[in-house]
Amino acid sequence: MTAAAAASAVLFFVLWWMLLGEENPWVPAGLAASVVMLLAASARLAVARRARTRYVRDQHSREWGGRSMQRPSGKVMQSTSLHSAGLRALQRQSADADARDLPPQAHRDLYVLCTDYLNGAEQALQSPSLPAEGRLALRTGQERVRTLQKHHLLTWARGSARALTHEAQQRVRLYEKVETANRALECIDSALKVYPDEEELKISARAVRDFITSSRVAHWVELAERAAFKGYYRRAIDRYRDALFYLTRDGPDQDREAGAERITREIDLLRARLAAERATINSPRPTNSPKEQGK
Repeated sequence: MTAAAAASAVLFFVLWWMLLGEENPWVPAGLAASVVMLLAASARLAVARRARTRYVRDQHSREWGGRSMQRPSGKVMQSTSLHSAGLRALQRQSADADARDLPPQAHRDLYVLCTDYLNGAEQALQSPSLPAEGRLALRTGQERVRTLQKHHLLTWARGSARALTHEAQQRVRLYEKVETANRALECIDSALKVYPDEEELKISARAVRDFITSSRVAHWVELAERAAFKGYYRRAIDRYRDALFYLTRDGPDQDREAGAERITREIDLLRARLAAERATINSPRPTNSPKEQGK
């Protein structure tokens, strides 16, 4: 900023000297110097923001990385003491994450650490020089870490899906609701690929799909009601049919069947109104009798 101030001052006086023959030469000179200072201030602000972001990221990395174990390798896992230290560090991180109610991404990071631990332990178990007590310790550690691995993946999927579903509920436009809810569904599906028999994940996925279906049905029903209120019965029937399509395409369900029956009744009522309207338009107009014509 000092260099920029010096450069702007030099530019100001140089331009002032060059424009002495003009009227008010200090105006363009001052504008040019101000532009230089504004550019320098913008650059300084961008650098400060970048430094702040890097500082926050480094703080987060030190917070987790300083207490976390290093990514294990086969050579490290061959040492019983290092294996025990790594296992204790991983268990400590897991307990800390559960106690502090950290965001879902922290549980995802712990899941990755558990995966790295298991890969390193598996490599160490393939070594013929590993002693029997070390092999037993690795087997025991693997069982514990698999439990932690499943816990943190399920916690991540549950927390991410809940947060994204809540965000979807706050959206106004239908496509934004569906897009955000699909992101929640992707988190659940990625966990289901690892644990396909986990009932909790299946229930969560079903709940998100029901939310997407109900959002679509509510959208088309609202459009149908607006059209019926304005007297556009044919358009309202088409909108109700769209709602009925989304409501029934995923198979039979007791709640959906009740909703489908209500929509079907609305369609029948609108068809009756449309038929009555057409009958009124197409009915012949009454003609006057000869006596009334003579009068």
